[in-house]
Amino acid sequence: MRISAKADYAVRAALELASVSDDASLKAEAIAAAQGIPHKFLEGILGDLRRGGLVVSQRGGKGGYRLARPADTIAIADVIRVADGPLVSVRGVRPPELSYVGPAESLLPLWIAVRANVRKILGEVTLADVATAELPDEVQDLAEDPEAWTNP
Repeated sequence: MRISAKADYAVRAALELASVSDDASLKAEAIAAAQGIPHKFLEGILGDLRRGGLVVSQRGGKGGYRLARPADTIAIADVIRVADGPLVSVRGVRPPELSYVGPAESLLPLWIAVRANVRKILGEVTLADVATAELPDEVQDLAEDPEAWTNP
């Protein structure tokens, strides 16, 4: 699985919004500066997040962006899906739409299992979990495994 720059930026922007009070708005320029995201690219991402129902925007001097609902109800998976589409695909195809034959036949349940695990982690971890550095124990345990930090 690869996390695109767009998905990474979308999650980071959403985390900036999660770190402010519920009624506060942040301007795109402030989010871009805080996270080192190119402003023009961020504007497009914020538009996607708005169309996806994750953020709302307000024009004017006190305008900006804020989360559309509480950070503890928005999963990291929600943000990635709005930014990039499906969490796991093979050659751009969702695993259930694939078929294999012969010795490759058992690839399909493997890809489904990979997708299920990615969904489990990214679907259960919320913006609030990450913004407050309170990852679920299961995720923290996986991250603390030294093998998780090495590149084979």
